[in-house]
Amino acid sequence: MDGWLVWLLLGLVLGVVEVFTLTAALGVVGGAALITAGTAALGLPAPLQFAVFAFASVLGLALLRPMAREHLGKPQSVRFGIDALVGESAHVLREVTRNGGLVRIGGEEWTARPFDDSLVIPEGTTVDVMRISGSTAFVYPGSDSWNPQSR
Repeated sequence: MDGWLVWLLLGLVLGVVEVFTLTAALGVVGGAALITAGTAALGLPAPLQFAVFAFASVLGLALLRPMAREHLGKPQSVRFGIDALVGESAHVLREVTRNGGLVRIGGEEWTARPFDDSLVIPEGTTVDVMRISGSTAFVYPGSDSWNPQSR
């Protein structure tokens, strides 16, 4: 079997494995194998083919590493799912006590409990969502509509 065909098959296999692992490193090494297949097709001897493969792999990984570090170092810019609801305002539909309650957050109804167990939040109050655990929103009265009531 010709050397260029071996490098080509290695590059394709690494590319397929990359699709399933999503590591990026295998894609870079697969790309280096494809570059080496081109040099092998030009007739370079095997030791030079390995040198081209090693150089292309190291160069590709050296170029990829700073981009990957920058990407991984950034905080998540967009919140989604239940994380996006934390900090939102909600409207109390049924009085919220430590035993339960009901609020509307963005058009959806959620079971609710007060963030501070000693609070009783009356119906009609605007509250802030402090955290969500499972299907329960833990809420605290918004500063603009709070009228304290104790148990």
